[in-house]
Amino acid sequence: MNSLRSRWLPIVTFLVFEAVAVALWLAKDNIFYLFNFSYIGAAVALGIFLFTKKSPHARRVTQLLVGLYMLVYLGLICGENMQIEGFWYYLFTGVFEAATIHYAVAKIFGPLVFGRGWCGYACWTAMVLDFLPFKVPQEPRKKIGWIRYVAFAASLAFVAALFLAHVGNIERIMFWAFIVGNVAYYAIGIAMAYAFKDNRAFCKYVCPITVFLKPMSYFSLVRIKCDHSKCVSCGKCRKICPMNVDMLDDSRKRENGTECILCLECVKNCPKDAL
Repeated sequence: MNSLRSRWLPIVTFLVFEAVAVALWLAKDNIFYLFNFSYIGAAVALGIFLFTKKSPHARRVTQLLVGLYMLVYLGLICGENMQIEGFWYYLFTGVFEAATIHYAVAKIFGPLVFGRGWCGYACWTAMVLDFLPFKVPQEPRKKIGWIRYVAFAASLAFVAALFLAHVGNIERIMFWAFIVGNVAYYAIGIAMAYAFKDNRAFCKYVCPITVFLKPMSYFSLVRIKCDHSKCVSCGKCRKICPMNVDMLDDSRKRENGTECILCLECVKNCPKDAL
């Protein structure tokens, strides 16, 4: 990464988030959005800055700053369900708030720009899973990705059933669904990591959010590309990738291309700076 790009990338990133923060603050007449997106933008910009300084903990810093903020402050303290059930809840009520804004920015339209960067830098489930010891997959991917679609449909059916049955106090149910859902995600994610010797097994096979992320990530503007004039075909980048992406193929149809979480492990480990 050249020095000019290194200097400006964190600043530009922060300014993009700040533009979103100001736009939502003015549109919703709620200063919370100014604080929310300014904080997230600052956390992401800090991670990028640390990466340019070759800090081994750059991504983890952003992951913890954003993940804990959303899990503890927004979820547990403010009582907002930021999981997919919260998105369905606000969608059914026709309100563009909290989870619907979060999903629009981070998981539906945002990936057209930054792909699955959410998974690499902000997800509070992956934040915990990435502490486990199986950072590099030991085996090829399993053909069980269909589970994510079952989980996606189940989350929709759960919230739809609450509305169709006219259940009272749905807000309280959404809060407890957030608690129970997170406990289940962590339990399943940790169990799968040890079963498959792969920290990201949950992300690859079960996480329902990827149903939104994958198709949008196909068109992502921010992508890892290979300078083939420098590449010596050592294969280290593919071996180190936690999501089994073939980053030596620059086409959008490359193997597991929509799975890239922009963790930059391939970039850091390339002996020829070809990525």
